[in-house]
Amino acid sequence: MRCAIFPGSFDPITLGHVDIINRALPLFDEIIIAIGINSDKSYMFSLEDRIRFIKENYANEPKITVETYTGLTIDFCKKINVDFILRGLRNPADFEFEKAIAQTNRKLSNIETVFLLTSANTSFISSSIVRDIIRNGGDATGFVPDSVLKK
Repeated sequence: MRCAIFPGSFDPITLGHVDIINRALPLFDEIIIAIGINSDKSYMFSLEDRIRFIKENYANEPKITVETYTGLTIDFCKKINVDFILRGLRNPADFEFEKAIAQTNRKLSNIETVFLLTSANTSFISSSIVRDIIRNGGDATGFVPDSVLKK
């Protein structure tokens, strides 16, 4: 069974994340959306909200599950016996950053990172931009799934 984790903070999940997840569904038998918990980081949305946003968006997709974890992503992969990490790339800066992490992960484990390029219509979306829109009362429609808008 080919299983991948898609790690991130998902604060909140965006249509860019959804694009990557949806396009990865035919590649894997299961995708675990893995919400990393970093006690040093301040989040806009509670962990419960972030889980709910994802679960509501994928309520009819049995290949998607949601988990939370702390610590190194590769340790979580080993714990749940997953051999693939899924990551999305929006631009060259993402590639350089993600490449370094993937190479480090590969040096520390046998876990492979699979990269998908974001679609042109979502490549400009980032969670930090979305948080700024929401924080300032802007319309986040077109940036996040409906599950986030229902907050």
